[in-house]
Amino acid sequence: MARQYEYTAEINWTGNRGTGTSDYRAYARDVEVTAEGLPGIPGSADPAFRGDPARWNPEQLLLVALSQCHLLSYLHQCAVNGVVVTSYVDRPVGTMAVTPEGGRFTSAVLHPRVQVAEPGMVEPALALHAAANRGCFIANSVNFPVRHEAEVTVGVAG
Repeated sequence: MARQYEYTAEINWTGNRGTGTSDYRAYARDVEVTAEGLPGIPGSADPAFRGDPARWNPEQLLLVALSQCHLLSYLHQCAVNGVVVTSYVDRPVGTMAVTPEGGRFTSAVLHPRVQVAEPGMVEPALALHAAANRGCFIANSVNFPVRHEAEVTVGVAG
């Protein structure tokens, strides 16, 4: 019987220099990568595989790579399509199954929570997640589905 593991992390874009994605050069690509109870990015194996539970594991880092890649692809799509993003936070969830033959991720779901500058930008902002997914190098490199369940609201980072 297969066992499943679920991994979570939070990737928070901190690169809003005051005008969001008003221009391709207007924002920094900085993010803060966190997970509940863990420090910055020191690594180890998953505790289920005899790793240090106080350090990031490769499964979390894969999930972080998927999320951060989507975020950067998404910010680019928004910048070149006139959508001003003022805030972006994702709490992705990855699922891994382990059988006697080995383990593999079976899915990842990104949960981006995005704020845009104006009400007329909400629908285009939602639609641009599909283009961002197609443009994400990491999502294009994995052999399991990467979905997104996005929420877009109007507001400024605070």
